[in-house]
Amino acid sequence: MMAPTATSCGLRPAFCLFLLLLFASFLPPGRADLAGDKAALLTFRSAVGRFLPWNQNDTTPCSWQGVVCADGRVVVLRLPGTGLIGNFPSGVLGSLTALRTISLRYNALSGPLPSDLAGAASLRNIYLQHNRLSGPIPPAIFSLQKLVRLDLSGNNFSGSIPLAFNNLTRLATLLLQSNSLRGPVPDLRLPNLSLFNVSSNQLNGSIPAVIGRHGANSFLGNFALCGAPLAPCPGTAPPPGSNSPGGGGAGAGGNGGGGKRHRRLSGAAIAGIVIACVVAAIVLLIICLVCFKKKSSQRKTGAIDMPPAKSLDPAAQEKSLDVEEENVGGSGIREASSVAKADIGGAGPPKRLVFFPGAKGGFDLEDLLRASAEVLGKGTFGTAYKAVLEDGTVVAVKRLKDVNLNQREFAAQIERIGSMMNSNLVPLRAYYYSKEEKLLVYDYMPMGSLSALLHGSRGAGRTPLNWESRSRIALGAAKGIEYLHSQGASISHGNIKSSNILLTREYDSCVSDFGLVTLVSAAPAANRVIGYRAPEVTDPTRISQKADVYSFGVLLLELLTGKPPAHALLNEEGVDLPRWVQSVVREEWTSEVFDLELLRYQNVEEDMVQLLQLAMDCAATYPDQRPSMAEVVKRIEELRRNITSIHDDEETAHSSQRTTHSIEDTSSAAPAP
Repeated sequence: MMAPTATSCGLRPAFCLFLLLLFASFLPPGRADLAGDKAALLTFRSAVGRFLPWNQNDTTPCSWQGVVCADGRVVVLRLPGTGLIGNFPSGVLGSLTALRTISLRYNALSGPLPSDLAGAASLRNIYLQHNRLSGPIPPAIFSLQKLVRLDLSGNNFSGSIPLAFNNLTRLATLLLQSNSLRGPVPDLRLPNLSLFNVSSNQLNGSIPAVIGRHGANSFLGNFALCGAPLAPCPGTAPPPGSNSPGGGGAGAGGNGGGGKRHRRLSGAAIAGIVIACVVAAIVLLIICLVCFKKKSSQRKTGAIDMPPAKSLDPAAQEKSLDVEEENVGGSGIREASSVAKADIGGAGPPKRLVFFPGAKGGFDLEDLLRASAEVLGKGTFGTAYKAVLEDGTVVAVKRLKDVNLNQREFAAQIERIGSMMNSNLVPLRAYYYSKEEKLLVYDYMPMGSLSALLHGSRGAGRTPLNWESRSRIALGAAKGIEYLHSQGASISHGNIKSSNILLTREYDSCVSDFGLVTLVSAAPAANRVIGYRAPEVTDPTRISQKADVYSFGVLLLELLTGKPPAHALLNEEGVDLPRWVQSVVREEWTSEVFDLELLRYQNVEEDMVQLLQLAMDCAATYPDQRPSMAEVVKRIEELRRNITSIHDDEETAHSSQRTTHSIEDTSSAAPAP
């Protein structure tokens, strides 16, 4: 379009003005808007983020840490755990009118949320959890019609939960737990709400039926709340079929006096209850004394006593379909040892441990059965124990279950497993076979499993698992699986998960439980690798190398996100880990998927994204689209070389810096000429 000239406008000024305004409307507005976004971000930095490495002399804020632009506007502000401190400033969010995602979680922001929040009408995701924000939930939130996810948990918000949340019809996630909210839970009728939590507040009253479908965990810690899914509210009618034993009809539900008579106890009844309790206590004491004497006599006669121990692997304590409930405390290996002793002393040739060539021996079955032991975990193929022999040797013993092979078939399968020797596989030392018991003896891995390391306690005193260690673990596990696949096209693992990746003291990873899928019957297989199983695997006993690649892809996602694959609270209930990561990446807020412990490493985000891409390639829906494990190893090795190069460059820079400081110190210490 040509701008109107002075000559053409000389006789018609009104028409000229109209043309000028029309011409101006076609000019790109992005430059001015981006300048306004930059000014708002600098206001934010001066108020709460003075340590942010933002250079105000940059012409655009799009290259700043935590800032993402699209179409000439700031659309993402992501600064989790970056030391932001102070009152949340006003005049910032209202100016970022194109902002779609804001993530300021795990900082020290305080004060109320500003009212100009309503100006950011494009907001879809707000993550402000674990700050010090206070005051009521601001009404400005309820004007954000595009809002999908809102997380205000772990703050000091007070007041009631407004019914105006019903205005946000697209809301799928609403997390308000661990605040100081009071009053009743409103009757929220949000058609897309799939993740809801108001636990650990000061709420009271009855839970509305519609919102109660989110389960008891969403309401715990509110001592005045009642109604399903929590305890019934006082004075409410009992559910059908719960009439008192006294009878039915009018007599049971009649006047209050009748109810009082049923609830009061006579003095004789109270005395009877007291006497019964005393007698029960005496009987219980006698039983305990008898059991104690019996246990002591067993110890004196040399019987094996492997006391129950708490699992060392927190993952083994999770309520997972992968763990079968059984009483391992008192029976466990003690039961196995009694069976083995019967084999040793019975008719026919004595049973013994069968060691593999090159394995460190020095002990026999009786030494093993005399060892002190503790439970390490219960898994798909049986229970694992840590056994400490009398000479101080420590081994891991797996007591197999659901093995229906005869001795010849069992020996053939186990010898094939024992012949697989690789530095990234947990070595199998020996095995024991009897009709009733099958034991496998492995080297003991002192650092436990990757699952325990990732999902164990994250409280004070935890040592974060850094990026270098995670990439090292990923490479070791990939090499172990790649070695298995190289032994033949029909050989695969079939049970790849983080609890089967064990670690040495140097954080080298070793793959365990390989080959065991061929030993067990089909009965427990349906519960195997929950969250890791490839979509094409309908019969878990029919395993393949491409299915292993899928499971390894999920394992990589677990390493990167810090989330267990079968976790029920991944933004949308029932969504598995690969689909959740895909949805996050599709929304163009990729770094939101990474574990918070990884966000402190500023120079490796590109490497993390590359490993994330590899994980998604491995977890492709169709097997033909997945890479081979040899290709996976190659890509991780290239990534590791880049990490080593960056580390060496940083060391060189630090060394140069130290040399410079040393020269400067020497110069300053020299006497003046």
